[in-house]
Amino acid sequence: MDLLLTGKRAVVTGAAGGIGREVAHALAAEGVDLVLTGRTAATLEKTAAAVTERSGRSAHVVVVDVRDDAAVRAMVDRAVEVLGGVDILVNSASNQAVGRHMPRLAETGDDVFWDDVDTKLVGYLRTSRAVAPHLVAQGWGRIINIAGLGARETRSIVRTVRNVGVAALTKNLADELGPHGVNVTAVHPGLTRTPELAEELTARAAAEGRTLAELEDELGANALNRLVDATEVADVVAFLASPRSVAVNGDAVGVGGGTRGVVHY
Repeated sequence: MDLLLTGKRAVVTGAAGGIGREVAHALAAEGVDLVLTGRTAATLEKTAAAVTERSGRSAHVVVVDVRDDAAVRAMVDRAVEVLGGVDILVNSASNQAVGRHMPRLAETGDDVFWDDVDTKLVGYLRTSRAVAPHLVAQGWGRIINIAGLGARETRSIVRTVRNVGVAALTKNLADELGPHGVNVTAVHPGLTRTPELAEELTARAAAEGRTLAELEDELGANALNRLVDATEVADVVAFLASPRSVAVNGDAVGVGGGTRGVVHY
C-alpha cells in the first residue's frame, strides 16, 4: 500500500533515540522530509545523518527543550523555514527514566512528577499549539502523540497520569482540529525493544546469570509473548501520519502486542 506520504514534511520531537528515532526512519522511508528535535545536538546529528544515508530524504536538526514555550515556537518557525511548511507532527519527547522502576506513593516526589508532566504532557501541548495553525491554514495535517500503556495500568503514578493526560489532550485536539482536516491520534507502546533497552537488559542479564533472550521473554507479557520492537511501533505511526488514516481520529491505539486479560472498547 502506498501511504501517499512522498513529499510530506514532518517534525519529530524526541528523535535522538528510542521510538522517536525509528519513527524518523519510518517516515523518511515513505518519502517524508524531516526536522528532528531533542536536547542533545550530537545525538540528533547522528540520527539525522543515518536517516539521510538510509532514505535519501533531508533531515534537519533543531535543538530544543520542549519545556520552553518560546524555544518551541522558534523551533516550529525554523522547521517551516527549512522544510517550506509542516504537514505532520510526531510528539515523542519524554523522560523515559521517570516511572520506569514503578516508584510507589512515598517515592513519587513533586519535583519529579511536575518535571515529567511538563516535558511530556505540557510539552506535547506546546508543540501542538505551535504547529496547529500551519496545519489548519493548509487544510490538512496529522498530529501523532506517543503516549504509553501506562495509561491503562496502575503500577506507576507518574506514567499513568502523564499518559492518561496525553490521551485526553489528543481527544480534545482531534475534536477542535478535525473539521479543519487535521487528524490527531495517540499510540500507547508498552515496554519496547530499543538499542537503549537492549543495552540495559544485557547488563541486567549478565548480572543475574541469564541470557538476554530469557529476560526479554519474561518481560514480553503480552498476547504476542515477546517484546514489540521500536520499528514495529514506528510502522503504526507512519500509517497514522498518512492520508490513509483519515478514518482514525481522537483515538489511542495500543501498540504493545496486546495486553492480556483486559478488554478496551
